[in-house]
Amino acid sequence: MTQDKTIKNDLLLKALRGENTERTPVWMMRQAGRYLPEYIKIREKYSFFQRCQTPELACEITLQPVDIIGVDAAILFSDILVVPQAMGLEVQLLEKQGPLLPNPIKTNADLNRVRVPNVEETLGYVFDAIKLIKQELNGRVPLIGFAGAPWTLLCYMVQGKGSKTFDEAKAFCYQNPQLAHQILQMITDTTIAYLKAQIAAGADTVQIFDSWGGLWSKGDFEIFSLQYIRQIVAALKDDAPVIIFAKGAWHSLGEMAQTGASGLGIDWCIEPQMAHTLAGGNITLQGNFDPAKLLSPIAEIKKETQKMLRAFGPNKHIANLGHGILPNVPVDHARAFVDTVKEFSFN
Repeated sequence: MTQDKTIKNDLLLKALRGENTERTPVWMMRQAGRYLPEYIKIREKYSFFQRCQTPELACEITLQPVDIIGVDAAILFSDILVVPQAMGLEVQLLEKQGPLLPNPIKTNADLNRVRVPNVEETLGYVFDAIKLIKQELNGRVPLIGFAGAPWTLLCYMVQGKGSKTFDEAKAFCYQNPQLAHQILQMITDTTIAYLKAQIAAGADTVQIFDSWGGLWSKGDFEIFSLQYIRQIVAALKDDAPVIIFAKGAWHSLGEMAQTGASGLGIDWCIEPQMAHTLAGGNITLQGNFDPAKLLSPIAEIKKETQKMLRAFGPNKHIANLGHGILPNVPVDHARAFVDTVKEFSFN
C-alpha cells in the first residue's frame, strides 16, 4: 500500500482511501482505444492480441489518453479474455465483430481442456507491460490493472461469443450448477493469482469488470457472481485498493460495499443519491456519465458533467463514464468531459 508515495497526481488513490481531494479525479473506461486516431494507427499495423501481448505496444496505448486527454489515471491496455485464453480456451477477437471462442464449454468433458494456469508463464507479457508502463509514467498518475469478473468470463467461455442477454450462459448455470460453480471457482483462482501478479508488477489499484452482472436477479447475482467477486476482493484488498464495476447490478450495491472493496463503479441508470443510499454512504463511488452523452455538443457535455459532479458532491467520487467510451466519440468531446471535471469547483 506504499506504492503511491512517488505518484505526483494521486487524486484517484486518495479518493479510493476515502480521503478528501482538492478536486474530483477523472478517468474513462476504455480510454485507451478505438476513439483515438493514434490508437487506430497502431491497430492498422498489429492484430488485437499482438497489441495486448507486446509490452511496448500495450505501454504506448496505455499512455495515449494520459498524454492526449489528460486523465488522472492510466488503465492497462489489455482485455478480460486473456484469462480464458490462459486457461486453455482459444479466443479470437474479430475487428468490429467482437470476441469469438470457437470451442466453448458445454459439458463436463470440456473441463479437461480448461486449467488453472501458472499466470507467470501464461500471462507474463501483461506483467512485463505493467513494469514498462510504470517506468514510462514515471509517477505522473496511478496505473489501474484489471480483470473480468468470473461470471462475465463464464458468459464468453460458455456462449462462445458476445450477446446482450447471455441466455445460453444463464441456462448453463441453471442446468449444470455443479459444473458452473466448478468453472467459476477455477476462474476465481486464476483471477486472484493474475491480479496479485499485476499488483506485484506495479499496478496501484485494480478494477473487476462484471459487465454482465446486471443480467441476474439479486439472489442469483449473489450465487453466480458476487460470492466469487467477494473471494477476489478478500485476497487483494490488503495489497491494493479494489474497484468493483458490476454494470446494472445496482440492487447489490450494499452487499458489494461490504466486500472490502474501496470503490464501486455505477452506470448511468441509477441516480448518485440512490447509489449512495444503497451503498451505505461510506464507500467511494465511480461513474456515471452516459457514454452516448459524449456525442452531444461540447457546451451540453460541460453542463451535464457539472450536473453529475454536483449530484455526487465533493469527495468519495471518481468521475467516469457509466460504461466504456464509444468508438465514434470525437477526441475533443472526451477532452471536454475530462477538462470540465478538472476545472470544476464546489465552492
